[in-house]
Amino acid sequence: MTHGVGVEKVMTKGDAYDAVVVGGGPNGLAAAITLQEKFGSVLLVEGKDTIGGGCRSAGLTLPGFVHDICAAVHPLGVASPFFRKIDLSRHGLRWVQPDLPLAHPFEDGSALFLHRSLENTGTVLGTDGDAYRELVAPFVDGHEDLLADILAPPRFPRHPRLTGRFALKAWRSCRHLAKKTFRDARTRALFAGLSAHAMVPLDSPATAAFGIVLAVLAHAVGWPFVEGGSQRLAYALASRFREKGGKIVTGRPVAGLDDLPAAQAYFFDVTPRQLLDMAGTSFPVSYRRRLGRFRYGPGVCKADWALREPIPWKAEACRRAGTVHLGETLEEIDGAVRQAHGGGISPTPYVILTQPSLFDPSRAPRGRHTAWAYCHAPHGSREDAADLMEKRIDRYAPGFRDIVLERSTLTPADMERYNPNYIGGDINGGLQDLFQILARPVFSFHPYRTAAERIFLCSSSTPPGGGVHGLCGFHAARCLLGKSG
Repeated sequence: MTHGVGVEKVMTKGDAYDAVVVGGGPNGLAAAITLQEKFGSVLLVEGKDTIGGGCRSAGLTLPGFVHDICAAVHPLGVASPFFRKIDLSRHGLRWVQPDLPLAHPFEDGSALFLHRSLENTGTVLGTDGDAYRELVAPFVDGHEDLLADILAPPRFPRHPRLTGRFALKAWRSCRHLAKKTFRDARTRALFAGLSAHAMVPLDSPATAAFGIVLAVLAHAVGWPFVEGGSQRLAYALASRFREKGGKIVTGRPVAGLDDLPAAQAYFFDVTPRQLLDMAGTSFPVSYRRRLGRFRYGPGVCKADWALREPIPWKAEACRRAGTVHLGETLEEIDGAVRQAHGGGISPTPYVILTQPSLFDPSRAPRGRHTAWAYCHAPHGSREDAADLMEKRIDRYAPGFRDIVLERSTLTPADMERYNPNYIGGDINGGLQDLFQILARPVFSFHPYRTAAERIFLCSSSTPPGGGVHGLCGFHAARCLLGKSG
């Protein structure tokens, strides 16, 4: 899948550039685009044969089936202030909105779900409807202002009242906020499923932030797919970069600065561990030690399926949802996350599943379908949890295993081989607990600048962290350009 991006395989070390970006994921591409708008000569170097990083798609199972290798659903992508600014629709990007952003079924055949309408969602939640609306409504109404603050580099918020109100709720643990706010155990499970995207135990401070933000995005912008596969987002970014004169070279792994041509500045869309390997000798010992203390989280075990027909969910809402969360209770979901941190995989894993072909027929041959899912797994694990996930899905969709035509699995170790930024299978670029949200990659008011004057870090190991939004790269480039926010 390299059509239309105009990549090259040749890089002449004798050339000189205003800036060189290492890594062709969304953040690296965002940094390159932002730098190219200011400078006349920017080179992006990608080690793999295709650009995209966490936004790659491939035929992992059978001919004609398109699977997203990592990122599949993009609420932060469609909401990203940077992506919206550069109008990627001109470069072929099309968002596909499911009927429902999210469904959360239960084994008795019932389900809760998030509708794009906050009012409709409140009705679905019954006795918890008013509490849910009170929790998220102010942030849905002001979502652009809120996102502009919480997805920005460290600075005083530009919308202090709204962001302060969010902070009062968001700093709490998911467990505390869910039990304080909701009476129904099913609503607590729904909120736990949202918060568990943080991939840290749900009694940890600030896990509520993940639940609130994902709920707000469901109502404000939806949880869309990219038509044709997530790789199309990377292609659109690459097209925008090359339109302005940027150059992309693929298939060129970088071991150190000596592998790169001369430049005024270097931007690395990598994690701290790789930055130390590539450029560590450029840094003083004290900074190397600080980067070396950066912590990585648990991994994911991911499965993709080619299916004969749509998943036979017991709950009708699941047949209309782009994303489905599987976990009976807050306690069970929390237990699955804890077990991954403790070195094991829960026998009843919390499963995050997407079914893009229900809404994007380009993903599979006519009448066939795809599904994508992952569960939390220990850092670096080589254990294949696909059978556990299939058994879990079958409890909510009896007969699921009978419609599987082919399966592909990536363990945490496989995820790191696929993308070296996924250290130990950590798809977030580093642990996302409260400390490392505030000190990412180190505690600094200028987190993108390193201790070497010409070297910048622009990966998800910098603010605002994991997710496909390009903002780490955008903010890093603006840091060089003397701009903020």
